[in-house]
Amino acid sequence: MSIETGERMRVLLRHGALLLVVCLNQPLVAQKKAAPPADWTNVESTLGRKGTPQPNDVMRFSFPRRDLRVTVGDVPIRPALALGSWVAFKRVGRGNATAMGDLVLLDAEVNDVISALQQGGVQQTALHNHILSGTPHTMYLHILAHGDEAMIAATIRTALEKSKTPLDTFAAPPPALDLDTAAIAGVLGYSGRASGGVYQVSVPRAETIREQSMEVPASMGVATAINFQSTGDGRAAITGDFVMKGPEVNKVIRVLRQNGIGITALHSHLIDETPRLYFMHFWANDDAMKLARGLRAALDQTNSRRATP
Repeated sequence: MSIETGERMRVLLRHGALLLVVCLNQPLVAQKKAAPPADWTNVESTLGRKGTPQPNDVMRFSFPRRDLRVTVGDVPIRPALALGSWVAFKRVGRGNATAMGDLVLLDAEVNDVISALQQGGVQQTALHNHILSGTPHTMYLHILAHGDEAMIAATIRTALEKSKTPLDTFAAPPPALDLDTAAIAGVLGYSGRASGGVYQVSVPRAETIREQSMEVPASMGVATAINFQSTGDGRAAITGDFVMKGPEVNKVIRVLRQNGIGITALHSHLIDETPRLYFMHFWANDDAMKLARGLRAALDQTNSRRATP
C-alpha cells in the first residue's frame, strides 16, 4: 500500500468514526425535551389569583393596595407606582419553594401582619418607608420563606387578611399612560411595560445574586425598579429603587441630586445576600425627559446588565 493510499484510508476512517458518533447521539438529542412549566395551581388557589410567570421559572403574585388613597403633595399615587404588594415563588424541589416579597401596609396593620407571618414560619427581612410625606403613611414589609409552597401561600394569605389589602381580583380599566414611553426608553437605554397607568422599567444587575446558596433571579426583587406616572403636560412623578453595592451608593446619590431627584430611603431588603446590596428609593415630579436623563446618568454608576438590543 502506498503512503498516499494509506493516508486516504486514515482520513476516511476518521470521517466514518465521526459520522458514527453523530448518528449514535441523535436519538439521545431527540429524547431531550423541555421541562414542563411548574404547576402552581395549589398556590394560586390559596392566594385567590393567577400568578404572572417571570424569567427563571419564577411565579409572581400581585396584591395592589387599590383600597388606599395615598398622595404625595398634590400627586395621587397609583398602586402600580408605589402601592403594590407582591410575592414571588421559585420552586426548589417537589412541593418546596423559596418565596420573597414586599407587603404595603398602613402603620396600624404592621404588627398584626408580622405576627401572622411569624406563626406560619415566614420571615421578615426589612421594614421601612419607601416614600416620604405620603398621606396616609405607608410602610413596606419585606418577607422571605423556604419550605412547603402550600404552607407558605396559606401563611401569606392569613397575614394579608390581617390588613385591608383587597383579596378579590377586580381590575378596573387602566388609566391612560399619557407618556412618550419610546422616548423614555431611548434615554434610559432600557425598555419597560405599561401597568395600571404607570410605565415600569426593571434593570437587573450584571452579577449573580445569592441568598445563602440559592441564586436570586432579578424578578424576585433584586433589580433596579424605575416607575413613571404622568402628572400632565409632559411631566411625570417617578419613584422606585436603585439596587447597589456599597461603593456605588454615594455615586448614585450624587448624580440623582445633581439632577433634582430626591432620596427618600436607603436601606437593605435582604439579610444574607451575596454580594451585599443596598436599596435606595427616590422621588421627583418634573419633566419626564429631564428625569429620564438623570436616571440614566445614575444607572451608569451601577454594574447594571446591558440591555438586550
